[in-house]
Amino acid sequence: MELFPIHLLFIVVLMNRYILGPFLRRLRGQRFDRVDDTFLPRVAIVIPLFNEGKGIFHAVRSLLEQDYPGHLLQIVVVDDCSKDDSFAWALKAGEGHANVVVLRNPENMGKRKGINRGVKAAVDAEIIVSVDSDVIVDKSAVRQLVRRFTSPRIAAVGGRTFVTNRHQNWLTRMIEIKFHFAQEWLKDLERSFRQVMCLTGCLTAYRRHVLLELEPILEARSIAGVPIKYGEDRFLTRQIVKHNYETVYTLDAFCFTAAPATLAGYFSQQLRWRRSNLVDLLGGLSHAWRLHPVVTVHYVSQLALLLSYPVVIVHNVLNGEFWDILAFHFLVIGLLGIIYRFETRHLPDDRRVHGASFLPMAMLMPVTYALFTPLALLTLDSGSWETRGSPSSAPAESPADNGGGLPPTHAGEGSHP
Repeated sequence: MELFPIHLLFIVVLMNRYILGPFLRRLRGQRFDRVDDTFLPRVAIVIPLFNEGKGIFHAVRSLLEQDYPGHLLQIVVVDDCSKDDSFAWALKAGEGHANVVVLRNPENMGKRKGINRGVKAAVDAEIIVSVDSDVIVDKSAVRQLVRRFTSPRIAAVGGRTFVTNRHQNWLTRMIEIKFHFAQEWLKDLERSFRQVMCLTGCLTAYRRHVLLELEPILEARSIAGVPIKYGEDRFLTRQIVKHNYETVYTLDAFCFTAAPATLAGYFSQQLRWRRSNLVDLLGGLSHAWRLHPVVTVHYVSQLALLLSYPVVIVHNVLNGEFWDILAFHFLVIGLLGIIYRFETRHLPDDRRVHGASFLPMAMLMPVTYALFTPLALLTLDSGSWETRGSPSSAPAESPADNGGGLPPTHAGEGSHP
């Protein structure tokens, strides 16, 4: 196989993610995840909302069941001029609960500006928990996030996301395994040095004063004068680390959402994430040297792989060597599938999938690298939410007809790790 140095780079990235990180976690033991149960600050949960429909009702109701003192908890929903009945569902969810505030932007402003408005409205809060509008949050999540603020230097603590529709089809089964490694393994290296570079907007807690400190930077984010409304989670996390704060990630705080069940939905998600990765990895080069040396190597190698691997794929296709690179993908993906099967052997059948379900990733990976990396580079100035551009064509259930209660799963896409 030609262009061997690129494949060597790929192996270096895999070692950083799948070997060094987990090794450091096990080496550090209890020091890896410290907690402080005496810390009970006022918390405001901010939910940016756009075209979520009935989903926001379930999201708010799950947050009202949090295992956290009610007099210290506030829920702020900020609707960004949804085109469906999301605002009505948000109002319905907050009926009878004085600690639920529902705001509506005067015009469509984007997710980050919506969150900023919610942060400003929560004047009494010390901790802001950002939650996506398409998730159901575990009742212990807020407490698990808050108890990780063990030092004034820790500015953000992120939680994990579970796939609820993992058994729907081959694609959701593949994504289930992808999520497993993304959250159980890939963040371990950054967690070891408290420099996690991307905390998901699905479920992350921040110190409010840090968000206010960084607000001018977040508001001014643009490319060629075009305001950027995607990748806010990654950009915010990087800015927090850049300003000498620490970021922490925990598996004990979690929420639930459904993964894309169609290739169209999956490809749209991957393009959005690829664009976000490129913008942020390129933007962080100016200060990546200030990270811990191990994290710096990991950071730069990810960018190098992202930019160079599409060249490898195209080169192999043009030279009739596509089957060589495909065999390489199947070898790596197959090994990861075996590891997943071993690690989840103690889980019940409804909480895991077969390890072979990861094999389609060997085909999708070269496609997403070869097509979406160049496409992402050509559309970096995209300014849309790109989650739900229009309300569903299906008839929406009226808020007045809802009898309450949370469903076992919830459809939609979010900004996952």
